[in-house]
Amino acid sequence: MQVIHHGVTFETLQGDITAQPDCDAVVNAANAQLRSGGGVAGAIHRTAGPELERECAPLAPIRPGQAVITGAYKLPNKHVIHCLGPVYGRDKPAEQMLGNCYRNALQLADAQGLRSVAFPAISTGAFGYPLDEAASIAVGAAVETASGLKTVKLIRFVLFSTRDLQAHDRALQRVSE
Repeated sequence: MQVIHHGVTFETLQGDITAQPDCDAVVNAANAQLRSGGGVAGAIHRTAGPELERECAPLAPIRPGQAVITGAYKLPNKHVIHCLGPVYGRDKPAEQMLGNCYRNALQLADAQGLRSVAFPAISTGAFGYPLDEAASIAVGAAVETASGLKTVKLIRFVLFSTRDLQAHDRALQRVSE
């Protein structure tokens, strides 16, 4: 699905976050220590190579909702933006923290002069955030932030499963009505 808000194109697609060569940055659903792990963080670190973890080490730990930027190394992008999403049921206020992941990542990308950012579904895996609620927060925060962006013109949600894609499509459809 594709819609335009505030001069920014929003896209959803099912795919691999590490295979987005037309995006300046990909977002890592990071852990607090910015290390390799499972899910998105593991895939990004495996593809980028060990240099990514070395650059991340002095930036850690990060807090839920915070975003930091590094090089992308062997990924086909210029940068990786690392965000720590909230653990559902533990980190509060979870909705604000999750929204801040998207807002802070986009503002950081814009400050760096980047034109395109690809996001995974932050906090919906091991961190247990309910998918539909997380998709609504993600899309809402991105659309809200778009009006203040100067250089970012493409925001892509790259979803691992059909279920993830459908939830983000529904959320994007709601904001475009």
